[in-house]
Amino acid sequence: MTHDQHPGTPLDAPPDRRRRRRRAFLAGGLALTLTLGGATAWALDRYVVEHVEIADVAAYEADQASDVGTEGASSGGSSRTSSETAVSADASTSSDGTSVSVRQVVEGAGDDTVTYYVADVVLGDATDLRSAFAQNAFGENITEKTSDIAADNDALLAINGDYYGFRSTGIVIRNGVVYRDEGAREGLAFYRDGTVEVYDETTTTAQELVDAGVWNTLSFGPALLDGGEVVDGIDDVEVDTNVGNHSIQGEQPRTAVGLVDENHLVFVVVDGRSAGYSRGVTMIGLAEIMQDLGATTAYNLDGGGSSTMYYDGELVNDPLGRGAERGTSDILYVGE
Repeated sequence: MTHDQHPGTPLDAPPDRRRRRRRAFLAGGLALTLTLGGATAWALDRYVVEHVEIADVAAYEADQASDVGTEGASSGGSSRTSSETAVSADASTSSDGTSVSVRQVVEGAGDDTVTYYVADVVLGDATDLRSAFAQNAFGENITEKTSDIAADNDALLAINGDYYGFRSTGIVIRNGVVYRDEGAREGLAFYRDGTVEVYDETTTTAQELVDAGVWNTLSFGPALLDGGEVVDGIDDVEVDTNVGNHSIQGEQPRTAVGLVDENHLVFVVVDGRSAGYSRGVTMIGLAEIMQDLGATTAYNLDGGGSSTMYYDGELVNDPLGRGAERGTSDILYVGE
C-alpha cells in the first residue's frame, strides 16, 4: 500500500478518485474534531468559565441603599439542650436582640450513624439575616468556599445557599436587591416582617416580591414542610435535571432552612458519605429532622459537598468526612 492509499481504495483506482477519498476522510475527521471540541468548549463555558455580571456587589447594593434598608445587626444567643442521642451544646452568642445557638446531634451507631448540626437563630430584625456572593461578584460559575465568603463578610454564622450561579434561572433577591428575575421553580422568600414562605416563582416577578416586603429569596428546593407536615412526593423530586445533576435522592449530605416562628429560624447541615461518622439522610429524613426541631415551613438547599456550616471563625461540620469544602456561589449569614 502506498503512503497516500486508504483502506478500501483499489490500488488501480485513478489518482483523482484516491484524492477525493482522502479529502473525504480528512473532512470527516475534522468535522468530528470540531464537534467534540465544540461540545467541550460549550461545557467549559456553561459549567466552568466565570461569567461576571456585577463585579462589585457591595458597591452595587450600596448604590441602592434606599431600597435595601438598614444594615443587619449582629448575632448571638443562649445554648440549648436536647434529648437527642449524644447531643452537645456547642456554642451560643447574643447581641442586639439577635441570638444564635449552634449544636451537634449524633444519632445511630456504626455505619448507620447520622451526624448533623443545628443553628437555632432568633433575629432581632429580619434583615439581620443576610446573603453574600462568592468573590463579592454576581454571575455564573463564580465560586468560593463558604468559610471564605463568611470571613470576608464578618459573619458569625453562615451556611451554604442555593448555588444560584450553577444556573441562569430562578428569582434572585438578596438583601432587598433584585439580581435575577427568571422564575422557574418553587422558591423560598424571607420577608422583612420575619415571616418565610414557599412560593411559585412562575406566578410572580422579582419586583412584585420586593414591593411585598421580600428581603431574600432562595431558588432550589423542594419544600420539605408545609404547615408543619412533610410535603408529599419529595422523595421523587429532581432538581436541575442536567448533566451530572439528575437526582437529589438517596442518603446524602444536606442543608436546609426552616421557620419555627416569626424571626425564629433553624438551619441544619447534615454530613454524609462517611461510614461510621455520618451516612447522610434522605429527603424525607431531612424533613423529619426539621419537623422535630419545630419548623412549620422548611426548604431544601444545595447539598452534597456544598453542605457547610460556619460558626465563630471555624467550619463546624466535616464535609464528606474529609474536612474539605467545595466552592459554592453564595451563603446565608448572620453578621458578628
